[in-house]
Amino acid sequence: MSEETRDTTGATSETYSGTCSETYAELASVGPYGVRPGHALITMVEPHPGHEYAYNRWYEDDHYYAGAMAMPWMYAGRRWVATRELQELRRPEKSAVAQPVTAGCYLSTYWVTEGRYDEHMKWTVGINKRLNHDGRVHQERTHVFTSFQDHEATVYRDGAAGPRDFHALDHPYAGLVLQVVDTEGPEERAALLERLRTRELPRRLAGSPAAMVTVFRPTPLPGDRMTYVKQVEGVDTRLTLLWFLERDPRGCWTEHFSDLESLGAGGGRVELVAPFIPTVPGTDRYVDELR
Repeated sequence: MSEETRDTTGATSETYSGTCSETYAELASVGPYGVRPGHALITMVEPHPGHEYAYNRWYEDDHYYAGAMAMPWMYAGRRWVATRELQELRRPEKSAVAQPVTAGCYLSTYWVTEGRYDEHMKWTVGINKRLNHDGRVHQERTHVFTSFQDHEATVYRDGAAGPRDFHALDHPYAGLVLQVVDTEGPEERAALLERLRTRELPRRLAGSPAAMVTVFRPTPLPGDRMTYVKQVEGVDTRLTLLWFLERDPRGCWTEHFSDLESLGAGGGRVELVAPFIPTVPGTDRYVDELR
């Protein structure tokens, strides 16, 4: 046999190539392959004090790719950061999502092809077990808010004009607001979603620096998830909103977003309103502004 390499499972690269190549062709020939963001991974993480630079370099240089973008059906991603100035704009002070409410200075958002959640989850659990075994998981961090979510609605400020939701993580938006709303139960959530989609969000978007809002509901993580990621809360009661901004939130917060706590009034409780700006890939920009 010619010179070959072995992976952590003991399989040779020659064996792998011979047995798996055809499987890739078979998988690509069946199933959904649209461009709609049917599902999302939304993960807000707090690097432990003193490990901010190491965490940022690990995520930028390795995990964003090996632990996310290289996976099947995860077709778009973007990282966001909250400097201390942005953290101090968060509401409410007592949050069911983040304790304290300033926790979670990095946010990563990813789109997954509609109808491909189950296939993607099989891969992501497998690859993260391998990365952990190989020492390629940064342990000095806390998952504040991490969940896969199903897409419920997208509301646009400008109707058919401008980028669509599937462009959102590639378009150079200047900021993002993460909003989490809890309700009492499934019926209340359905009613709130309808009111947001048809009335509240169109009204708030009109004339604002936000071009669109995507609305998701969380899905439970599999039982064989990594132990450092806690099970998702609010599967039947929670909505997650992502507001995509054309302006830096620091320059328009008071006028347009400081009252977002009231958005769930009459059917829900806003548990987090958190503004972010995009990171600059490949750099440590903003790391010295986190504390």
